[in-house]
Amino acid sequence: MSSTPVIVVGAGLAGLAAARRLAADGHEVVVLEARDRVGGRTEGGATSDGAPLELGGQWVGPTQNRMYELIEELGLETFPTYNDGELVIRLGGKQSRMGSQRGAVPKLNPFALADLAQGLARFTKLSSKISLDEPWASAGARKLDGQTFETWIQRNLRTTTGRAYFRIACEAVFSAESTDLSALHALFYSHSGSDLETLLSVDRGAQQDRIVGGSVRISEAMASHLGDRVRLGAAVRRIDHDDHGVRVLLRSGEVVDGSHVIVALPPTLAGRLEYGPALPSWRDQLTQRLPAGSVIKLYAVYPEPFWRADGLNGQAASDEGPVKVTFDNTPPAGTPGVLVGFMEANDGRVWARRTVEERRAAAVECFVRYFGPQAADPLEYHERDWMAEEFSRGCYGAHFTPGVWTAYGEALRAPVGRIHWAGAECSPVWNGYMEGAVRSGESTAADIATLIS
Repeated sequence: MSSTPVIVVGAGLAGLAAARRLAADGHEVVVLEARDRVGGRTEGGATSDGAPLELGGQWVGPTQNRMYELIEELGLETFPTYNDGELVIRLGGKQSRMGSQRGAVPKLNPFALADLAQGLARFTKLSSKISLDEPWASAGARKLDGQTFETWIQRNLRTTTGRAYFRIACEAVFSAESTDLSALHALFYSHSGSDLETLLSVDRGAQQDRIVGGSVRISEAMASHLGDRVRLGAAVRRIDHDDHGVRVLLRSGEVVDGSHVIVALPPTLAGRLEYGPALPSWRDQLTQRLPAGSVIKLYAVYPEPFWRADGLNGQAASDEGPVKVTFDNTPPAGTPGVLVGFMEANDGRVWARRTVEERRAAAVECFVRYFGPQAADPLEYHERDWMAEEFSRGCYGAHFTPGVWTAYGEALRAPVGRIHWAGAECSPVWNGYMEGAVRSGESTAADIATLIS
């Protein structure tokens, strides 16, 4: 074993999972984190009376097996997302309710329902045929990668309602417009997380469970076990590498030497570091084409979850924004009542230019539209603009623009000498989710352990 440490850049879930695995195997490791906290794109907050708020990623669900194992290993617990009652559907200016159980059918006209059903069936069937390990090698990959998701929607859905459903789904899952990403990426991503219905669902879906105290506790627990191996406020500027090792230069001017380095950053941030020698063109070109999603996550806090008494579960999906998707984020104790909403994709881009007061007013107006006049006067308002975060520059993850998978996909996970890559975007399974981040970090650590043992 080498006494020279493996350097991990980034103390999000991927970086900490990688470091934890290396340390458990007896290898020296140091984690360099630019922020003054761990967690990356998960972050904790709180109401004025101390109830936890999750400002970043928060949910886990079925088939995310590594996350549930890790939660148990760290002594943490989950609880179900509130899902009793009906959710609000608003399409074309018409508002209705539908059951919250998976498979429930929205109240739409028969033509729209039939169109939506055939569109979902077609998308699911096509998605299941996309290779998770090599999406670019799938049958028809070049044609699918050469069109936007919006093109696929227009070619395969016939009704305004059917198309609106897929566009809302795109914003909710990617924080991007359907014109932003390739159809191949939308299909791969859905298959990576089982299917589109799973990605959108609470019941047996990706939003099924939450972590007691907040998802950031996972990173905090891993960092606690790693102790002084984790260094906060250590922003990396440059990585030099050769056949003998790596040298990492911090913004402070400090130099850290290591045997290998794992860059566990979102692709757009990994591409902003300096490298010596420069990265191969295909790797650098890849990061130029993987933008982060656009999202502002926001909360309205009330004395109690009043919507429950009206038979609602706090969930809404609408084609009218700027807040188009909401959930009940009330803590397990039942108070205070907390609604979480998202300004996503173009709504996020537009409203990021407005003031906090303007965003608050717009968000509350949306909550009133969905849940009635009791939503008009929240006790507190909280938000996190992830586009403005220096060490994220967007959420939830990166999306592949047209042509990227087929032209550059092979460069996504391939090491460059002693530089290795990890993160939610690098995982074939549950790509873009906390599960994918942990899987990627542990997989990369295992690869390096083989090299240095």
